[in-house]
Amino acid sequence: MQQYIEFVTNHPILSAVWVVLFVMLVASWLKSRFSAVKQVTPTELTLQVNRQNAIVVDIRAEADYNKGHITGARHLPLADIEKQQLAGLEKQKAEPIILVCQAGMTAQKAAASLLKQGFSAVSVLQGGMGSWTGASLPLVKSKR
Repeated sequence: MQQYIEFVTNHPILSAVWVVLFVMLVASWLKSRFSAVKQVTPTELTLQVNRQNAIVVDIRAEADYNKGHITGARHLPLADIEKQQLAGLEKQKAEPIILVCQAGMTAQKAAASLLKQGFSAVSVLQGGMGSWTGASLPLVKSKR
């Protein structure tokens, strides 16, 4: 214990950085743990689509969507979700919806917006399309 105290007194800035990083890590974990938006793995996404008729919504840019997307995924840009221009999706507020972005971060923002608009079962693909392709799952290319 004496060594820890000595280290902290000799390196206060480094110690403060470690404390801040630890607090940020714990806060991030708590936020994801208690969030209304759940994260699903690529396997869970496949099961939800097959068993619960989940709707997959790809929020990436149209060019990225056209290069390759999950089979049956609808393209709905984040800007449209925020403007509440949902292209018929509002009729399916009770259905499970899984949002997909490039890395899983942007989809969190879109999911929060959908929850505010009254959608009840919104999830995000953990790791986004990176995790989907990393799991060697198939993509469909659009002919545009």
